[in-house]
Amino acid sequence: MMDPSGPAGPSSAEGGGGGAPAAAAPPPRPAQLSRYESQKRRDWNTFLQYLRNHRPPLTLARCSGAHVIEFLRYLDQFGKTKVHAPGCAYFGQPAPPGPCPCPLRQAWGSLDALIGRLRAAYEESGGTPESNPFAARAVRIYLREVRDSQAKARGIPYEKKKRKRAQQASGGGQQASSSAVAADATAEGGDGSRRRAVVAPSAAAQAGVGGSGTAPSAS
Repeated sequence: MMDPSGPAGPSSAEGGGGGAPAAAAPPPRPAQLSRYESQKRRDWNTFLQYLRNHRPPLTLARCSGAHVIEFLRYLDQFGKTKVHAPGCAYFGQPAPPGPCPCPLRQAWGSLDALIGRLRAAYEESGGTPESNPFAARAVRIYLREVRDSQAKARGIPYEKKKRKRAQQASGGGQQASSSAVAADATAEGGDGSRRRAVVAPSAAAQAGVGGSGTAPSAS
């Protein structure tokens, strides 16, 4: 008979040191899409659904710039931007004092951003830049016409980007002028008081440029 006070057998050793098996690590969570990527995916799915419901049936391979323009006009029924008709009393007023029966449309800025996302999604889905219907010249012309007509109807010129670029160019010129003046002052003898007197007007000019107003953004 085995002595109970003797050394433990193999089964006893395993039972004493073992425990519950470690839980399996959870699978890694997929990377969260950015807001832009999520919106691009939704826009692409919306366009594909539009093609499926199109009459007569339309495939992506046969889609042209004319079909893209047709899609943009279809989206106008879901727009939230009031676009005054030429005969409306509020035509050209950015802040009309009262309601009017003019229709709601998709804002030009929304359509322009939408086309940019769809153009990228098309090529990411295997399309070539040469066959991209969202980059067609007819689509660019249509967007330009929408921009100009809405600018007149709403009294809001779309010149923000142009003015911003002009301000940046002006600011760059002022900075270059300031650097040149500072270099001249140093080369002439390093007089600290003189350098400060020469550079200060340029700094003031920079402050004047930076403080200039910007064009109101279109809603």
